[in-house]
Amino acid sequence: MYNNLDYYNYMNNNYNQPLYTENNNPKELYDPLEGFIRGNLFPELYNGYKVKPISLKPVNEQAKMLTTLDALCFALTDLNLYLDIYPDDRDMLELFNQYRIQINNIKTIYEDKFGPLTINSDANDTYPFIWINNPWPWMGGN
Repeated sequence: MYNNLDYYNYMNNNYNQPLYTENNNPKELYDPLEGFIRGNLFPELYNGYKVKPISLKPVNEQAKMLTTLDALCFALTDLNLYLDIYPDDRDMLELFNQYRIQINNIKTIYEDKFGPLTINSDANDTYPFIWINNPWPWMGGN
């Protein structure tokens, strides 16, 4: 069972302390894939796990493109949260827009090669309806 000392030690480590201050430099970010793996783009806010995060190794071109999209979408969301608090940070806004453009470009390339990613994708604007043409996961598809 836990005693008062355990509780005190738990409450006095970094779990409940704000790690980000105005003095930190938010310009030093992890790249999107590293941030995706760690769950945070901002090194000052990263609170390490008990085990080292594993690296992702996509097995084919399709998986590599999906991993890249996932990482960029994560980075976009993390930057969006930052910009909600600091909307006047021009550098972060430019980075946000760079990632947004990269996501749109990769989605277009992916959908040209492998089919639509979502039901409302422009890649579905074909005849016959191609959303159902890809193999379903239980049929050996990816």
